[in-house]
Amino acid sequence: MSERRAIVIGAGLGGLAAAAALRRRGWAVHMYEKGPWPGPAGSGLAMMPNALRALDAFGVGDTVRGLAAIQGDGGLRRADGRYLARTSAAAVQARFGDPMVVLERARLAAILRDAAADVPLHSGAPAVVVDAGDAERAAVVRTSEGDEDAELIVAADGVHSAARAELFPEHPGLRQTGWTAWRFIVAASAAVQTGETWGGAGVVGLVPLADDRTYFYAAAVAPVGQRAADDERAELLRRFGDWHAPIRQLIESSVPDAVLRGDIAELAAPLPALHRGRVALLGDAAHPMAPFLGQGACQAIEDAVVLAHALDGPDGLVGYTAARRGRTADVVRRSHRMGALALLRSPVARTLRDTFLRTVGSLSSDTAIRELIPVVDWRPPMADGAVVSGVQPDPR
Repeated sequence: MSERRAIVIGAGLGGLAAAAALRRRGWAVHMYEKGPWPGPAGSGLAMMPNALRALDAFGVGDTVRGLAAIQGDGGLRRADGRYLARTSAAAVQARFGDPMVVLERARLAAILRDAAADVPLHSGAPAVVVDAGDAERAAVVRTSEGDEDAELIVAADGVHSAARAELFPEHPGLRQTGWTAWRFIVAASAAVQTGETWGGAGVVGLVPLADDRTYFYAAAVAPVGQRAADDERAELLRRFGDWHAPIRQLIESSVPDAVLRGDIAELAAPLPALHRGRVALLGDAAHPMAPFLGQGACQAIEDAVVLAHALDGPDGLVGYTAARRGRTADVVRRSHRMGALALLRSPVARTLRDTFLRTVGSLSSDTAIRELIPVVDWRPPMADGAVVSGVQPDPR
């Protein structure tokens, strides 16, 4: 019997994970990426225990664990450095069976590419869906080299997905949150503790990486499309330069051109399905989300594993939508709520928030862990045919 043929549009993390997961299950896969590959570096990302379990499903979980920086104890602070709540790395490990690890996006992309090394990757080659197909007809994509058909198309073409707009033209599409985010990686001259700081100017996060580097991210309320008149490093200094050490030092150590900035957008409403015909939407193409729970890449990798599994079951892409639509919509909502809490505009509301966080944090050391349970306590589908839908109960 000939191999089933799949085309993946987009070679970001979600597309790479889908290619690796499908190839592991015997599919013949081709990837098309409209830009150069690899793309720009300069940002880090968290692999939560749910994502590590998903990576285990196609054999790269231990590779990521071995190359990433395992996060130590940390916490949530005010701009003056006082703690609102503390977090325990040991407690995360004990509760979920895995730590939270962080690595560069480019490093994870290279690991995923190696996992699908025999999958042809056509970089600088846009591909668009021209026919979603159905039970009787293959799906078709159009490339610069002509039309290609396949039993499956995986559209992992990002936040501004052309495939999503083609498949669901009646959907209202993206809405801007009114939030913007900055990211950069810098060599750390002193020890940096994992954590976030919340204040009137916005949010700053510091995450140690391997090789004595630090991933720095920040977010704030800002008009859509606004950019600094000089450079984004100077903008970060204006907003956060008087916050506790080592925030100013890290900003000053960055290279202005390496500071990435982008506005945060979400879908105006969840999609009615994550597939149409023989086309599956995956990652940011299916459910773009705010970054405040660190779940964007994690959910894309979950998507890839569940998709590959569902295609071997009786329901196919219907099973994929059933397994993923509710869960990802819930993670999108939770991520938005966390962003709204972190970026409160009212000083009175921020004072009430901080008082509540200090009080709850003093009463219980595992408050943050309890908040993570609905998101992180997920298990990939098993080989016996059971498709995961939503949160799995912890076996302990």
